[in-house]
Amino acid sequence: MATPLNKRFSSAKERTGQWVFSQEIPTDIVVAVGEANFPLHKFMLVAKSNYIRKLIIESKEADLTRINLSNIPGGPEMFEKAAKFCYGVNFEITVHNVAALRCAAEFLQMTDKYCENNLAGRTEDFLSQVALSSLSGAVVVLKSCEALLPLAEDLLIVQRCIDVATAKACYEANFPCRTPPNWWTEELSIIDIEFFSRIIAAMKKRGAKALNIASALITYTERSLRDLVRDHSAGNGTKSSDAQSTNSQVRYQQRELLESIVSLMPSEKAAFPINFLCCLLRSAIFLKASTSCKNELEKRVSAILEHVTVDDLLVLSFTYDGERLFDLESVRKIISGFVEKEKSMAVFSGSGDFRESCSCSPAMHRVAKTVGTYLGEIATSGELSISKFNGIANLVPKGSRKVDDDLYRAIDIYLKAHPNLDEIEREKICSSMDPLKLSYEARVHASQNKRLPVQIVLHALYYDQLKLRSGLDNDRSTPDAAATRNQLQADASLIKENEALRSELTRMKLYISDMQKGNNQAGTGSSSKSGTSGHKKHTFFSSMSKTFGKLNPFKHGSKDTSNIDDDVAAMDRTKPRRRRFSIS
Repeated sequence: MATPLNKRFSSAKERTGQWVFSQEIPTDIVVAVGEANFPLHKFMLVAKSNYIRKLIIESKEADLTRINLSNIPGGPEMFEKAAKFCYGVNFEITVHNVAALRCAAEFLQMTDKYCENNLAGRTEDFLSQVALSSLSGAVVVLKSCEALLPLAEDLLIVQRCIDVATAKACYEANFPCRTPPNWWTEELSIIDIEFFSRIIAAMKKRGAKALNIASALITYTERSLRDLVRDHSAGNGTKSSDAQSTNSQVRYQQRELLESIVSLMPSEKAAFPINFLCCLLRSAIFLKASTSCKNELEKRVSAILEHVTVDDLLVLSFTYDGERLFDLESVRKIISGFVEKEKSMAVFSGSGDFRESCSCSPAMHRVAKTVGTYLGEIATSGELSISKFNGIANLVPKGSRKVDDDLYRAIDIYLKAHPNLDEIEREKICSSMDPLKLSYEARVHASQNKRLPVQIVLHALYYDQLKLRSGLDNDRSTPDAAATRNQLQADASLIKENEALRSELTRMKLYISDMQKGNNQAGTGSSSKSGTSGHKKHTFFSSMSKTFGKLNPFKHGSKDTSNIDDDVAAMDRTKPRRRRFSIS
């Protein structure tokens, strides 16, 4: 079965044969180009092509009847047009074939040095007068040169196209004459990355603005890496089947392309939108790009992190199918870099306390809120450990959060998604949050949240009690943080002692109950034994009273009971002072 390529060759041979046999002169040579054979006349070819003349003259055969020109630039199609030119048959020169025709003319030595008005001169005239008169024409010719290297480079076709494209692109960037204004970036996006890099480098030398360079890079990236860089407005988990099922060779080419694009970025960090940088960084992580490439992207995202959204950070965090987390190291580096930048700015601004100045900056407030919301979005992932959660949460200075409601929400989601955590692990996950900086609604929720450790619940309750006692408005005043924390620590220790006392009482009650059951089963009922038993009970409770008196956590806050007489009936029955915590 004939392939389309063979059909095209056959049709070319048929057309060539028509203009040969129409002259009713027998052919005397066959030119083979690939799978196509062209029966032609030597005298017609030799008149225009010095290369074919040399082949015939230098041939060892007395009568050369067949030559092979399979390595001619452009293949059978370009040779057909060159043969037509030799026979004086008209054909069309276009921006798509002029570079190939020029290379074929050079290969066949069809130059003006050998014959006036030869094919090389015709193609040169078309290049200078038509093809290179516009940006679109120069780009199309440059695109066709990709298959004509290195000859197209040696003939300066490539460099001429690059010069014209650079000049036209810079002019259009500053004085657009078409809509949309960035139409020229679409024109440049069709060429190979090597030629594109040379145009961008030339534009930089001409003083092109960073935003114009960035616009060209964004358009080129979205076209050449469309399966990896895409609109992520739908949130994390954008499905891309092509991104998951591509062979290693394509992955290698994409990685090389991505690294080349990053190397072309202008030095201005804010030239690119942050969502584009995040998409590019996720692609770099996915393609396992070089460390220098990822570091450059991380620095650029970190420099403008105050403009980041939660969706942007989620793009970095999840795989393309949205089912599992990437390594969060890049997110950690980005946030850490931003905090260091803010600290440096605070130092150079001459403020007294750079930590306080850094924490109070509007940019830091925005980032702190975004990070808290971001943690809430990834908290449901089973791959997120406590250390990773706290590692990201603690990067942001605590003073930069006006309220910790977003962080509390993230912690609550994490506890709900990980129900098997013990008390110590729950206290660790809550350590990144300041309970004193919760809003009233959040404190009410925390006081009723059974997933939280007891100490956090106590903080929330005690904070409201202090505010009520002081008679201040809930949302306008804050008690001294250091004094409040010290009091809370003391109360927390009392709570633990109360719990220990309750456990001891329960154990003793069970012990007494077991003793009573044993006495009832004995069934003796004698008064002497009963008296003896009563005496033992009296002694037991007396010793217990002394024990609990020594363990009394309220010794300094209420009546001291350590020296109560053994006689239970003689105990002081005065009503004790009201205590905040009870052990009953």
